[in-house]
Amino acid sequence: MTDTHTISIVRQPPLVWITIERPGARNAVDGDTARSLAKAFVDFDADPELSVAILSGAEHNFCAGADLKAVASEDPGRRNPLETDGIGPMGPSRLALNKPVIAAIDGYCVAGGLELALWCDMRIATERAVFGVFCRRFGVPLIDGGTVRLPRLIGMSRAMDMILTGRAVKAQEALSIGLANRVVPPAALRSSAEELALQIAAFPQECLRNDRRSAYDQWGMDEAAAISNEFKWGMQTLNSGETVSGAKRFEQGIGRHGNTENPND
Repeated sequence: MTDTHTISIVRQPPLVWITIERPGARNAVDGDTARSLAKAFVDFDADPELSVAILSGAEHNFCAGADLKAVASEDPGRRNPLETDGIGPMGPSRLALNKPVIAAIDGYCVAGGLELALWCDMRIATERAVFGVFCRRFGVPLIDGGTVRLPRLIGMSRAMDMILTGRAVKAQEALSIGLANRVVPPAALRSSAEELALQIAAFPQECLRNDRRSAYDQWGMDEAAAISNEFKWGMQTLNSGETVSGAKRFEQGIGRHGNTENPND
């Protein structure tokens, strides 16, 4: 385990847990935490032994957003980064990784914490999780992709409901509108996140990552350009040899009948 005092990193190849360790502040992110998170995810993306990362918060909260005490501080080292280029105020929110990240959410996932969860590919929440744009109350803007990713994820109307009112959204509602992918009992959060991560890590990774990249790329393209881009990534997969290898496994009876739990067994 690696501990930077504000985050912890636990490598369990092919997955890694990256946890915000500021429970006294409901895992709010200050400048040091933002920089540590960004570095942790850059390192994850470059690590050939790791396929999936899980982002979580310590002691029953995911993240309460930016640390407003740090924002109000006279110490520039404590403040969240606010440069046009480089990392985002919450850290990794501007990174375009090549590998998937799962948010494991317990307790509060609000303001900038919600934006971190939106940056992730999937979100598993406990039954007591609470989502919301709570920064609406304090005049703190969504500045880590929230106004972009939330409408894309749940639709404009529902996103406006959350952005304009700042209201609390509980776990079951989050599941019903697509903000959460899974809702589990609190005691099952860790095992459920790891089960999902290992399922994703078991698939052929070149194909999975290229399909993932095409899905993200298409948001900035018209339909024809997006389909052309999809073909480009698909050809990269085909040329890698993964598809032929997979077809041979299918021919041998492996992974048939929709079996995605153990695709390589």
